[in-house]
Amino acid sequence: MPALLSNANAWAALVTLTALEIVLGIDNLVFIAVLTARLDPKRARRARGIGLAFAFVFRVLLLSSLSWIMGMTRPVFAVSEFAFSWRDIILIAGGLFLLAKATRDIHAEVEGKEEDVAVARRQALIAIILQLVVIDLVFSIDSIVTAVGLADDLEVMIAAVVIAMIVMFVAADPVGHFIEAHPTTKMLALAFLLLIGAALLGDGFHFHIPRGYIYSAMAFAAAVETFNVLARRKRQKRKSRR
Repeated sequence: MPALLSNANAWAALVTLTALEIVLGIDNLVFIAVLTARLDPKRARRARGIGLAFAFVFRVLLLSSLSWIMGMTRPVFAVSEFAFSWRDIILIAGGLFLLAKATRDIHAEVEGKEEDVAVARRQALIAIILQLVVIDLVFSIDSIVTAVGLADDLEVMIAAVVIAMIVMFVAADPVGHFIEAHPTTKMLALAFLLLIGAALLGDGFHFHIPRGYIYSAMAFAAAVETFNVLARRKRQKRKSRR
């Protein structure tokens, strides 16, 4: 460990990997925020904390079993010219789960009635946590397989994951409150989940969609929505003054 502290390559890997883990964690953070948006504030905060705790535990456990992780990338069966590994299968299942979840929630937002919202607010916390566990596992495997390809030292990878998770813990409540307070932002977040689900599905079928395209689209849409929120606030202030 002392040798790593004086190793410039290790520090460069730590910075690069931390930035990547934070970016990859955006997917996880958006899903957690959307999933907890209909809970009451107290339970939503608890669910976000539990979800992020599971995400952290999964990442550290996966990092501590690198040989098993690398084994997940080896083909287990083939269909025509496609060879699928356990990682591919998990990504496909996770992508389908996100597509189904986002589509269902978009339909509920468009067609839902007030009593549907009330029922959703009373849903069992355990159901939310189970969904968080499933998607945390999917995102963790995708994140750690990427990390293994960028760094050679386990200590560096664990440090990067710890820093990224601290950033996610700090950002979780503000992101969750913002999405809950702005319905159009929640619809945008659900659309992001559709994009992320499609990207996971593509990765599972060996059709890689560069994440830069997805995150650029998300950043642009988020910037536009921010201007919309600011414009709505100004219009409301003008109306209140009349």
